[in-house]
Amino acid sequence: MIRRREFIATGLTAAGTLAVGPAFFRAAAQPATPGPGPYGPLRPADANGLMLPDGFRSRVVARGLAPVSGTSYSWHIFSDGAATYRTPDGGWILVSNSEATAATGAGASAIRFRPDGRIAGAYRILRGTNANCSGGATPWGSWLSCEETDTGRVWECDPTGSRAAVVRPAMGVFKHEAAAVDPDDKRVYLSEDVGDGGLYRFTPAVWPNLTSGLLEVAIVGPGGAVSWRPVPDPAATTVPTRRQVPGMTQFKRGEGLWWDSGIVYLATTSDQRIHALNTVTDRIDVLYDGKARAGQPLQSVDNLTVSPWGDLFVCEDQGEDSEVGLITPARVASPFMRLTAPLHSDSEFTGPVFDPSGTRFYVASQRAFGGVGAVLEVTGPFRRSPAPRPPLSVSVAVPHSVTLRGLLGRGVALGVKADRGVRVSVALRAGRTRRPGVAAAGRRQITLGRRTRSLGKAGTLRLRLRPGRRARRYLRLRRVRRLSVVISVVDSEGNKRRITEVVKIRTPRSRRRRS
Repeated sequence: MIRRREFIATGLTAAGTLAVGPAFFRAAAQPATPGPGPYGPLRPADANGLMLPDGFRSRVVARGLAPVSGTSYSWHIFSDGAATYRTPDGGWILVSNSEATAATGAGASAIRFRPDGRIAGAYRILRGTNANCSGGATPWGSWLSCEETDTGRVWECDPTGSRAAVVRPAMGVFKHEAAAVDPDDKRVYLSEDVGDGGLYRFTPAVWPNLTSGLLEVAIVGPGGAVSWRPVPDPAATTVPTRRQVPGMTQFKRGEGLWWDSGIVYLATTSDQRIHALNTVTDRIDVLYDGKARAGQPLQSVDNLTVSPWGDLFVCEDQGEDSEVGLITPARVASPFMRLTAPLHSDSEFTGPVFDPSGTRFYVASQRAFGGVGAVLEVTGPFRRSPAPRPPLSVSVAVPHSVTLRGLLGRGVALGVKADRGVRVSVALRAGRTRRPGVAAAGRRQITLGRRTRSLGKAGTLRLRLRPGRRARRYLRLRRVRRLSVVISVVDSEGNKRRITEVVKIRTPRSRRRRS
């Protein structure tokens, strides 16, 4: 039994912690390429020093070392990772990290908005920590704030400020950058901001309590297949976590991390890449490569978020003239907004996130206004309809009949063809049959065997389903005339197909002649 005080359940709903947008990188394909954006070219800078597409406007909602409008709370400096949470009154809360030192307050703060967008209050939710870079929202309404130091830890915070933050050392001691919660597989993915860092995942011992659990690190094999190995000492008592597992795959400055619809998106700044990890198939692909060709619109990729309609918004980490770009489900990359001097000299975009309605986009300029930083809100004609996605296409190949001897020995061979990466579950079932002198025993079916496999990309999965020991005994004793093969297929979006095929058990010819 989980006691309430062991984890932070706020009753809030975090924007983006459920599968809201269409995951658009389910199978291997060519990385995104430059092209025209859905909102047109950028206009000259506005009064806040931002270049935006036509129809969009901005406002400053918080400025470092200055009181938040309508409150007496002085906002922190160096704003970084952020998240939003819907409140019961129809408003929302924006939380924001501070990538500063404990001596300046650091930690994280929050702004509460009324349903009409006016600011209702501001307050601190974490203090006394160092270099809180990015983090991640949880489905149960807390904020995971990550320290980007060699001895960094993850802090679980209450966005309402009602309860004190709790440190989660079981999630590892290393130079944390971001966290992304997968509510389907009940795991938390973690990035490490060093040139030879790892990609980690944490599986709580009891979901959703983050007090204890298993920390693993990724090893990427041929074709992007990912396996996971336990980190022996998550506390890094003597050896850094990234050097504890031989063969660990090194990611070049893992930064932005976001989960959506079964895909974990990871930005690696040093090699200017965005990776897409399919958590259903455990396969990772390169979604964007900033070095692939000249003129790529995104460089030094950093924090990122997925919009409710499926576009991936990506911040650059390259100082003045930094941009927020977007990548559409059609894999077209383009700029969305840009910083300009003098208001944003030597600054960068951080903490991109949409409000729960998807109509307001929040992002920080970390060194704006002379170096203290600011949080900005952008509104405008964001497109509201997800990109169309064809229905899940599946076909199966199952034999019409098998002999009992072949079934007991080799099982049933079958093939499943799909137009994208999927998880395939197959069950072999037999109905109760009539025995001599006994009335029919009903329609309940007996499961003789099960198997689950993953197909990493579009193609055909071939497998063989064999009855278990007890099932083989059942088949020998009963007069089973036919079997049902039930095939369930699901993609990373949750689209499902269920197909049932009948396989007859035929009598060998020699037996038929004797009878």
